[in-house]
Amino acid sequence: MQRRTLLGSIAAAAIGSTVSASATGSGTGDRPARSEPNRQSDILPMGTERIAETFFDQLERELHHGAQLAVYHEDELVVNLAGGTSGPDGGTERTDTRHVLFSTTKPYTAGCIHHLVDEGILDYDDHVVDHWPAFAKGDKRKKNVTIRHVLSHQSGLHAIPAIDDNPEVWGDPAEKERLVEEAELLYPPGTRTDYHLLSYGWIIDGLTRNVVGRQIDEIAADAIFEPLGMGDTSIGLEGDHGPVATLVGFEPYSQITEPESPGYNAYVADLFNRPAVQHSVVGAATGIGTARDLARFYNCLLNGGEDVFGERVTNAFTSVEVEQAEDGEYTRRGLGVRFGGQPGDDFGVTASHSVYGHGGLGSIMTWADPDNDIAFAYVTNGIRDGYEHSQRVSRLGDTVRHELA
Repeated sequence: MQRRTLLGSIAAAAIGSTVSASATGSGTGDRPARSEPNRQSDILPMGTERIAETFFDQLERELHHGAQLAVYHEDELVVNLAGGTSGPDGGTERTDTRHVLFSTTKPYTAGCIHHLVDEGILDYDDHVVDHWPAFAKGDKRKKNVTIRHVLSHQSGLHAIPAIDDNPEVWGDPAEKERLVEEAELLYPPGTRTDYHLLSYGWIIDGLTRNVVGRQIDEIAADAIFEPLGMGDTSIGLEGDHGPVATLVGFEPYSQITEPESPGYNAYVADLFNRPAVQHSVVGAATGIGTARDLARFYNCLLNGGEDVFGERVTNAFTSVEVEQAEDGEYTRRGLGVRFGGQPGDDFGVTASHSVYGHGGLGSIMTWADPDNDIAFAYVTNGIRDGYEHSQRVSRLGDTVRHELA
């Protein structure tokens, strides 16, 4: 009860929407005024206030210690919220508190390839071996893998256990590259879709190193983050860049009063809390950043790529590439994002087939809704079971869409 009271007081102090401090990515904001037109009730919240109350309700229910929510609508940052604490014993969560982004890193990593396509250095249907001849060293069948296959999770290398299961090498780009070269295909490329949990980053980072001699963290910083003003985001920590929110893994239906529950979520939280892992360039998982920066990235895609991506690349980035069964479930993937419109998916019940984005392990959800011109990013430090994660992000996403569309 003492913990719930603490969170309630923090939430009351932190509630906010579009204010100058929030828009610039610092502070916690102020309570939005009830000024929405055509109000149906003087008691029930509407508009950005209802979004904020939904956001803070999840904190008060102890679903996680801290969280951020950022929303762009019609090219304006209309919501930028932070609440709770940055960890079990952390300070107050702020809109500029940096978080491990898990798989929401993948679109940033894909963006590095899209940038090189824009520059005329690569093309989607190039074979990886055209630019990285040693890629097929351990399995000659890998000569048939195209860049398009990699971006759409169809390369046949959805797992590379020699790297995936060995965090000690994650910070060694030369060793990771060697192990990718030695890896054997798990099925012929282009014949099926299997989610590349970690190998997505290993392959793309090795490719960019062979093409331009740079890792994806450098390319993303120069080609994406700096032009879009995403100053709180990087792939892997750069030096001593300040504190990162502490991850906590919860077992199904646990509350934050039980943060030490054993199991997979707790194991992953412990792994990605390690400084050595956070400093590694893991293109599938070690994006470090904020909800505001994530939403800014998707708002860029909604606006035709702005000055970051050309028209051809933006269209390729945001179009469906493959529709098929994946692990017994229907999936729609593009060249770096996946698409909504399925009943019960975590884009929300009200998401149309045109909604695209990406989730992060039990903590994070990001998407762009072209029909309603909304870019959404929700980041927390509490890793929850898949069903619980989908429920909380769907509810928040549906609230945003209902109140702003």
